[in-house]
Amino acid sequence: MLRAHIKYISGLLLFGLNGVVSSRLAMPSMGIVFYRTLLGSLFLLLLLLLKGERLRPDAPPRQTAAAALSGVSMGLSWIFLYEAYQRIGVGLSSVAYYCGPVIVLLAAPLVFRKRLTAAQTACFGVVFAGILLISVPDLSAGSGVDGPGLLCGFASALLHALMVIFTMKAPEVTGMKNAALQLAVSFFTVAAFAAFTGLPAPPQGGEQRLWMLVLGLVNTGLGCYLYFSDIARLPVVTVSILGYLEPMSAVFFAVLLLHERLSALELAGALLILAGAAVTERLRAE
Repeated sequence: MLRAHIKYISGLLLFGLNGVVSSRLAMPSMGIVFYRTLLGSLFLLLLLLLKGERLRPDAPPRQTAAAALSGVSMGLSWIFLYEAYQRIGVGLSSVAYYCGPVIVLLAAPLVFRKRLTAAQTACFGVVFAGILLISVPDLSAGSGVDGPGLLCGFASALLHALMVIFTMKAPEVTGMKNAALQLAVSFFTVAAFAAFTGLPAPPQGGEQRLWMLVLGLVNTGLGCYLYFSDIARLPVVTVSILGYLEPMSAVFFAVLLLHERLSALELAGALLILAGAAVTERLRAE
């Protein structure tokens, strides 16, 4: 369980770096999603070939199908999220997107037959309050909110929740095979969507290609392996709560690497997220 926790948290932190890396790319959002899923899936498939393993998981067909549906959900979630970024800005999109773990937690009693305690629910409320505080500066700046943009944001949240639920429905689909399968399915989902809107042009220039390789191979390929390989072994409440470390880390990385200023509200939100996550893990261990 400790190893599963470390891998999951490491994947979240790599995802938290996505904004920093993406800021170096002068590309439309659809192009970023298309090439990051392409490179990430090729990276994991190559590693499987080098290890002499097949992509097909050694798991019951129903669980394999659930893992594939998780990949479809992930690809669609990223498409809607990046569209929301362009329409309503990062702040409000993040608030909408990170309703996904809330949906997972609320669905737990029905989907996973897991009863939530009052303490767990209270901790989750603390964490969600933290993510709201982190997003307040962006929200107050004004972002030209429109109806389709909000719908895209909440669609990304619903699909993110489905991604987590389907992944946890496949506990025997683990390791690199799980990550490779889900990311490959995610790429084909994005590619099918792009076929109707026009295939995006690849990055231009050596520096742009380098940053895309970092985003595709490290942040996406390695990140998805760490995120998906043992997530099904973790309790659903743990997955939901720790999932908020991704946006919190994104804020800190922006401060450290992009020299963005961390406001008092953002700092308070980060502390709430850490406190809620820590108390939830303590309750789980008792």
